[in-house]
Amino acid sequence: MAQRWVSAWHDVRVSEEQHKSDNRGRPVTEEFRAFVATDWAPRTSAKPVLAEVAPYAAERRAAVSAAFPGERLVIPAGGLKVRNNDCDYIFRPHTAFAHLTGLGGDREPDAVLVLEPLDDGSHESILYFRPLAGRATEEFFGDSRYGEFWVGARPGLADIEGELALSARHIDEFTEAVGKDVGSTGIRIVRDADRELTQALDALREGSAGSTESELLREADDELAHFLSTLRLVKDEWEIGQMREAIKVTANGFDAVIAGLPEALERGRGERWVEGVFGLHARHQGNGVGYDSICAAGDHANTLHWIKNTGDITDGDLLLLDAGVEVDSLFTADITRTLPVNGHFTEAQRKVYDAVFAAQEAGIAAVKPGAKFSDVHDAAIRVIAEHLHAWGLLPDGIDVEATLDKEHGQYHRRWMVHGTSHHLGLDVHDCALARREEYMGADLAPGMILTVEPGLYFKADDLLAPPELRGIGVRIEDDILVTSDGCENLSADMPRTSTDVEAWIANIPKD
Repeated sequence: MAQRWVSAWHDVRVSEEQHKSDNRGRPVTEEFRAFVATDWAPRTSAKPVLAEVAPYAAERRAAVSAAFPGERLVIPAGGLKVRNNDCDYIFRPHTAFAHLTGLGGDREPDAVLVLEPLDDGSHESILYFRPLAGRATEEFFGDSRYGEFWVGARPGLADIEGELALSARHIDEFTEAVGKDVGSTGIRIVRDADRELTQALDALREGSAGSTESELLREADDELAHFLSTLRLVKDEWEIGQMREAIKVTANGFDAVIAGLPEALERGRGERWVEGVFGLHARHQGNGVGYDSICAAGDHANTLHWIKNTGDITDGDLLLLDAGVEVDSLFTADITRTLPVNGHFTEAQRKVYDAVFAAQEAGIAAVKPGAKFSDVHDAAIRVIAEHLHAWGLLPDGIDVEATLDKEHGQYHRRWMVHGTSHHLGLDVHDCALARREEYMGADLAPGMILTVEPGLYFKADDLLAPPELRGIGVRIEDDILVTSDGCENLSADMPRTSTDVEAWIANIPKD
C-alpha cells in the first residue's frame, strides 16, 4: 500500500514537470563535480537557538492533538508556485502550517508537519522537509529551484529541531511514514495547502477505505481545517506582540507615504507611487505587504477593492490608503486612513469624514468581552444611517429604524455596502472557516483582534447623492484588541480625527 502511495504522489509531481522544458542545459562533467565539491569552509557548528515562538506553537499543537486523538494529522506548508516559466513566486507557507510551527517568511517550501498519534492519545510533532544538501551533491550546484548555489542555504535537521523543539525528518521519509497503517489509523489533511499531495493522499485513503468513503474523508478533512481556522480566533501573548509590531511598522509606511505626497502629485500615476512607497517600507521593515494595497484617489476610493492603483493623484483629492505590513512571522496589520492630499479637507470632505469617524467611534465603543461580534457593525451602521437620514438621503418616509430593518430596509447600504469588522492575524481576513455562529453571532473574548472600518462612498455618477458629495469616498480602519475589561485600539497612535489628520500631514517633513 505504501508503495502505491509513493507512486501516486510521484506521478502527480512528475506530470507537472513534464510540461516544462529546460532550454538552458548546463553540461556537467565528472571533473567539474569533483572540483565544485572541494575547498569550502566548514559549516558553522553553532547550536541553533530556540525560537521565541516555539513554546506557543507547541501549545497550539497540543490543542489540535487533544481534539483529534489517535489520528494522523497532515498539515503541508505547500509548494513553490510558478510565476512564469522557470521562475517561482516568493514562497509563503500555508497559514495553518505557519501557525502550528512558527515558521514564517520564505520558509521551507514542500515541508509537511505531521502530528503522529502515540499510544497514550497524544501526538509526536514531526516536520518533514528538505534539509541542506551536502556540497558533493548535484543539488548543491545544479538544482535551480532548491540548490544552495541558486536560492541559498537551508537549515539542517538539527537546526530545525533546535529552533522549533519538534522532531525533524528528511522529506524523502514522508511518503512511507504517512502511509503506514492506512486503514487502521485515521488520516486527515489540510486539503488546500498542497493540492497535489492531497490528490495522492486521497488515492491512498480511498484505496484502503473504498470509494464510498471518499465523501466522509473529505468531511473529516474539512473538520480539521475548520478547527485550525477557529484556533486562531483568540490570540496568545506572542501573537499579540507580533500584531503590535506589524501595526508599528505599518504606521511608518503611512508616514512615508505622507512625506512623499508632493512627489506623487508631480510624477503622475500617483497611486502607483504611493503603492511603491508603502511597499518599499513594508518589504524593508517586514516580509512585505499583507495584502494588495488600496491606494485610491478621488472617485477610485468608491471602488471598495481598488487595487489597480493606476490613477493620478491631484491637488484637492482625498487619498484612501488601505494597507498593512506583514511582518516576518506573517502576522499583518490592516489599517485605512483617508488623507486630504493638499493637507486640508474641503467642507464637503470634512462633513463625510467626520460622519465616518463618529461611526467608527461607536463601533469601537461596542468592542468588549461578552458583546456579540455583530454588535460592532450594528453600532457603527446606526450612526451612518443617522447621518444619511439627517442629510435627507434616505427615501421619503424612511427613518433610521426603518432603514435598519434587515428584512425590509437597508437603504443606507447604497453608501456603505460592506461590513464593519473582520478578524485579523496571520491572514488579513483571519479565521475565515469559522461558521456564522462562531463569527458574526459569537461573543467577543479577550485576545481577539478585529478591525473596525466603517465608510461612506458617494460615487461620482450617483444621482441620488448631492453634487458636492459625489466622488468622495472615506473609510477609517483600526485594529482593535479585545481586553478583559473593554478594548485597546492597537493603531491609536495614527491620527484619526479630521483635525488631527490635517496636523499629521502638516507636521511630517515632505521629501
